[in-house]
Amino acid sequence: MSGFDFTKLKILIVEDNVHFRTLVRTILETLGVHDIEEALDGGEAMDVLKNFKADMAILDWKMDGVDGVECVRRIRTGEGAANKFLPIILCSGYSVARLKREALDAGVNAFLSKPISAKSLLSRITMVMEQKLPFVEAGDYFGPDRRSRDKSFDGPDHRKKQAKLIPVGGET
Repeated sequence: MSGFDFTKLKILIVEDNVHFRTLVRTILETLGVHDIEEALDGGEAMDVLKNFKADMAILDWKMDGVDGVECVRRIRTGEGAANKFLPIILCSGYSVARLKREALDAGVNAFLSKPISAKSLLSRITMVMEQKLPFVEAGDYFGPDRRSRDKSFDGPDHRKKQAKLIPVGGET
């Protein structure tokens, strides 16, 4: 088990399915997280985030109203969001590569395929909280820097435009 202290975390769960929301809450409470808020969709999540200083959000993708990916975009662009650097894990029962790419392109820190287990959720939370990637602002993307640390790559897919690196919580 990780040495990470879960008892200090404040986590927002955004999920329209009561059973999955209860499962995530139960796992979090078992890990020692007790400061948990819930929202039924991305629109409600934006309202909750105005008053709840979350350390992380765990969002479902497919929800009525504002879905998870749109919520991530709103958080990352600052549209009514208190913290555009908020660590975000997006959960989905759809795990095809195209959808994972769309989630990452929206600015999620991690993707978690359903069904989840306590171990898989623990692993993603620990990774996201310990990784502390700088954020990148490049074109219409704002989110965690997922680029390779191998600076020697200069192939045809190398970005022509230099991205602006921003430390988590830093000035944009």
